Amino acid sequence: MHYKENMRLAISGLIEHKLRSFLTMLGIIFGVASVIAMLSIGEGAKREAIAKYQDLGVNNIIVREKKLSETELEEVRAKFSPGLSLKDANSIKEVVPGIVKIASQAEISTEVKYADKSVKSTVIGVTPNYLEMMNYRSKQGDLINDQHYERRLKVCVLGAGVATSLFGYEDPVGNMIKIEDQWLEVIGILEPKTLFTETVGELAARDLNTDVYVPLSSFLNRFNRESPLASEIQQITAQVDNSNYLLEASRLINEILKRHHFNNSDYNIVIPFELLKQEEKERQIYNFLLGAIAAISLIVGGIGIMNIMLATVMERTREIGTRRAIGARKADIKSQFICEAVAISIVGGIIGVILGVTLSLTVSLFTDITTYVRLYSVLIAFTFSVIVGISFGYLPAKNAANLNPVDSMRYE
Repeated sequence: MHYKENMRLAISGLIEHKLRSFLTMLGIIFGVASVIAMLSIGEGAKREAIAKYQDLGVNNIIVREKKLSETELEEVRAKFSPGLSLKDANSIKEVVPGIVKIASQAEISTEVKYADKSVKSTVIGVTPNYLEMMNYRSKQGDLINDQHYERRLKVCVLGAGVATSLFGYEDPVGNMIKIEDQWLEVIGILEPKTLFTETVGELAARDLNTDVYVPLSSFLNRFNRESPLASEIQQITAQVDNSNYLLEASRLINEILKRHHFNNSDYNIVIPFELLKQEEKERQIYNFLLGAIAAISLIVGGIGIMNIMLATVMERTREIGTRRAIGARKADIKSQFICEAVAISIVGGIIGVILGVTLSLTVSLFTDITTYVRLYSVLIAFTFSVIVGISFGYLPAKNAANLNPVDSMRYE
């Protein structure tokens, strides 16, 4: 008997016993759906992490002022550490090989006002290449350039959230906003940025869309530090030409800063690329555990198939005996029952794929969890379900093939 004919008989059997077939498929359906849903959640988390670290720059080394209490700050200043400064940035650029760009930033938290509106914001003084290094894009107008920096112009670029809060549907470019007692002209608006929802080292979680950027030269001249003991700048971002040298470059930067800060540990060094690799490793372990749990549910589904198939063989013993008596070979009987198991797995796998994709979309739609269904996860789940069907259908098929034709025909 041909496989096509066996498959036709198998599908007819499934249709004839709909409820039994459906109950047999449940394990496969939920197993496949679980594999797809779990892998899609893992993939969504991976993409979020990559986007987060790309925002920080995967070739960047970030030196950030450490948050210290007033007492701790007094202690490190008493030990002659001046805190992070432009001198540190210049030394790093001159001494560390492979540094292609470097940017400094200083910041204060204050209110930004326009007409009768005001919004709490972080005002950040930056050097011209900072926005490019951190992958910021202009939505409208200009970014801060060398001319703004060198001439210490009173200009600013607004984050997307600040622009919306202060101006609504009005065009912000060309208008003046007030920060403390200073008036600054808005020259550009940034594209919205992904919310920075996790603390990375000393980089606290916050909404980057509420930031206002001004030239660092203007910032240092026109705004007071939040504390007399505060550092001149709060962050230095150095970009290396090759990510393979990030660790070596960070060690050299640390040595320079230790010397400048008289061995006071009042700064932290964050390497986004290394954090990304570490997070990726942890996520692989997490995905493996989720996949293992889903695989167990598929195996349980396979055991269910085997039990039902064994019962089916007993139920159809006389039919098997009749077929053997009129010339069917052992291989034909075995093939017929394996085809039934495969048919159950394929139909269950297809329903499981539909359920898994629907589940992933539902999770993404109604929760904050990002999911992303990849084709490989669908193929893995479906293929595994077919393998389970063949593996667990083999024993009942073998038992059916080995039945004695005479005894089978007498079976009551």
